[in-house]
Amino acid sequence: MVKAIKIILKENTIFDLFFYDGTVKRYDILSLSDKFPQLNELKDRELFLKGHLLGWGGVVWNDDLDVSSETVYDEGKDVTNEYDDTDILNIVIGYQIKEKRLQKEMSQEELAKKAGIDQSDLSKIERGTLNPSVKMLKKIAKGLGLKLKLSFEWYLKKIL
Repeated sequence: MVKAIKIILKENTIFDLFFYDGTVKRYDILSLSDKFPQLNELKDRELFLKGHLLGWGGVVWNDDLDVSSETVYDEGKDVTNEYDDTDILNIVIGYQIKEKRLQKEMSQEELAKKAGIDQSDLSKIERGTLNPSVKMLKKIAKGLGLKLKLSFEWYLKKIL
């Protein structure tokens, strides 16, 4: 199963979905409207902008309007190269930190205190909007009771 970790709503009924493996796919939800006519409701921009991830399994707008992350991964256009590698990496790292924090049933405040960093910085890291230093990542890992292990595998897969 592919994990969707971030959505960016674009123009019309198009969105970009970031995945755990560092891939970004662009998808027009109306491409499914022949099969699911109710999706035409998403032409309403106000409704479309309510789209959000439901866990990592898909994008939802309401009880009747959704699309699975697998559909987007399989049928979406790969636009990974339109994004800076560092931005994608920050999103993946942030997701991993949040996932570990939630597994340990810790709040952001608790982890920030244990790590000795500002809660606002932790929030930005988890959202992928702050480029954390290795020193900061080590502090967060320690606060989670983990050791920091760096790997270049993801980046190498992208360039090979």
